[in-house]
Amino acid sequence: MSDCLFCKISAGEIPAQIVLETESVLAFRDIAPQAPTHVVVISREHFDNVAQLANSNQVIAAQVLQAATDVAALEGLAQGYRIVTNTGSDGGQSVEHVHFHVLGGRTLTWPPG
Repeated sequence: MSDCLFCKISAGEIPAQIVLETESVLAFRDIAPQAPTHVVVISREHFDNVAQLANSNQVIAAQVLQAATDVAALEGLAQGYRIVTNTGSDGGQSVEHVHFHVLGGRTLTWPPG
C-alpha cells in the first residue's frame, strides 16, 4: 500500500533502526519506546491486522512470530519480555499494518492499561 507507514519503512523509503530482517519480516526499534527494549516486528507483505494475517497466510504469521522471539533473544531478554499486537482502534492499533511489539528490559506490569 503506497500510503502505509510500515510498507514505506519495509521498502526503505523511510529510515529505521533495523534489528532483524528476512525476506518476509522486518524488525526495527520503535521511535517512541515504552520500555528499555521496544522493537516493532512487521511482515513485509501488507496485512491490515493480525486477524487478516492469520486468515490469509499462516506461513508468514509463523515467520513473524518466530522473528519476534528471535528479536527477544538478540536483545538479551532472557529474564522475560512481552509480545503485543493491537487490532482495531479499540484495541489501540495506530498503524493499519500488522505489527508486533517486543517489549522488555524492565519488569512489565499487568494490566498494561
